[in-house]
Amino acid sequence: MQKELKNNIIAQYATHEGDTGSPEVQIAILTSRIANLTEHLKVNKKDFHSRRGLQKMIGQRRSLLNYLQKNDIERYRAIVSKLGLRK
Repeated sequence: MQKELKNNIIAQYATHEGDTGSPEVQIAILTSRIANLTEHLKVNKKDFHSRRGLQKMIGQRRSLLNYLQKNDIERYRAIVSKLGLRK
């Protein structure tokens, strides 16, 4: 299930054929994992180990977004609007 979801995200956000490492793809995958983990933490409120992993993922996504904003503002705006992130 996870592999199919990841492949769908990569296909949707890839900038060219075989693209798995562009910031857009990485941000989209992290956003999916963050949403999944957020749902887990709503049920398991005391799971602090997973909460720390969530915070690390959010920080990594923030770093990628900052990189994209600094280097290519149009790609940044496109990915933020496509994923519905707030900034």
